[in-house]
Amino acid sequence: MIHPTAIISSKAELGAEVSVGPYSIIGEQVVIHDQVEIASHVVIAGPCEIGQGTQIYPFASLGQPPQDLKYKGEETRLIIGQRNVIRESVTMNRGTVGGGGLTSVGDDNLFMAQAHVAHDSIVGSRNVFANLASLAGHVTIEDDIILGAFVGVHQFCRIGSHAFIGGMSKIVKDALPYARTDGTEAKCYGANAVGLRRKGFSNEAIRRIQHAFHILLTSKLNTSQALEQLKTEMAGSPEIDYLIEFIERSQRGVTK
Repeated sequence: MIHPTAIISSKAELGAEVSVGPYSIIGEQVVIHDQVEIASHVVIAGPCEIGQGTQIYPFASLGQPPQDLKYKGEETRLIIGQRNVIRESVTMNRGTVGGGGLTSVGDDNLFMAQAHVAHDSIVGSRNVFANLASLAGHVTIEDDIILGAFVGVHQFCRIGSHAFIGGMSKIVKDALPYARTDGTEAKCYGANAVGLRRKGFSNEAIRRIQHAFHILLTSKLNTSQALEQLKTEMAGSPEIDYLIEFIERSQRGVTK
């Protein structure tokens, strides 16, 4: 299932039932696991590993060196998990030594056309990147997140699980989990109740999360005071404990 016009390095490793379309190029130190589908005109450079069942569409470019002026040719890696869908012209770069040397992507993500994952970013699982959603370097995307079209995420920001980020938003602080965040000067608009129901959260859990956001966003408490109230009133719920821990770990502050 390798098209005769494809160019594959003798130092690449391809698993079973891998297909490679016309004019695609796979470089050395690339590991392609079983049942990966690579369309035409795809370029994959190593060191790079792509998990089982991933689909890669035309003109995607994966594993190229980081777009970082500090990069001097060191060996770094891109690791992509299983069953990802990587659409046309998506780009994902390897890491840098200063950022840990690794860019990683989890499982079951959808990257729509022209999305970008920069060096040293860590992407979890079951996320959706709409068209042209872009991560700068050292970004952490947790799980079950939707990034709207043209979203831009600043270096070193984190986006918490089950967040919804509206199209064209500019994220310069950490975006809260479970929340709807939107705007060119991004603001948090409370719990993403529709998304949480679709993900199977109970009504009770959603009410707890909504009450937590009421304390965080609409009370007259500052963030530290709101956290203390959350700990006093709601600690012990896994959703609220995660929300508290996410805020306390923030280095850039959170979007409110």
